Amino acid sequence: MGEDVALILCFLGSAVVSYLLGSINFAIIVTRIFAHRDIRDYGSGNAGMTNVLRTLGKGPAALTLIGDALKGIVAVFISKALFVYFCYADETIMIGYVAGLFVLLGHIFPLYYHFKGGKGIATSAGVMLVIDPMTFLCSLTAFGVGTWVSKYVSVGSIAASIAYPVFTCIIHIWRGDPYVLQRTICAVILGCIVILMHRGNIKRLMNGTEKSIKSKGKSRVKK
Repeated sequence: MGEDVALILCFLGSAVVSYLLGSINFAIIVTRIFAHRDIRDYGSGNAGMTNVLRTLGKGPAALTLIGDALKGIVAVFISKALFVYFCYADETIMIGYVAGLFVLLGHIFPLYYHFKGGKGIATSAGVMLVIDPMTFLCSLTAFGVGTWVSKYVSVGSIAASIAYPVFTCIIHIWRGDPYVLQRTICAVILGCIVILMHRGNIKRLMNGTEKSIKSKGKSRVKK
């Protein structure tokens, strides 16, 4: 009974810590530092790296990318550490995905910023990297190819979100992983959340109004 309670508390602790970490939005923080403005008032209104790139430039966008990816990495590491320390488990299949889910939800619906955040690509990338570097590299390749061919970051993001569960399934079958089904289901959930957050982009792509990677925001932030 004690072990069951410890497991439940570790899962809950992982969810809470990951959500709070996810709620730290670096697009908002970086824009306030560099321009003393709220990134959500400019360009697409999205608190993410692409909008920072269009409104502030490459430097602030790079800082945003690194910060948002790092919080995904840290969330998974902290969650695994909770299990090792309190449950004496070296590896738990689900805990990385639980951390990934809640850090992603924190990024999309940040507690500190009135639940209006970004779309979660950089944060998802950080989570993927820690959970399985090979799957991450395959998904990153899909993102790069999709963005390069289409010239739209949104297309690359959607391509990576579709590729992630596909490569998760293929790679773990190849490895003979007995938990391939559970991993694939978790990857599908994460991928679907990111795609759902791009539903506006999908509509704009269909009607030809989506901005390419070289587009500038309607109102560029003055530094």
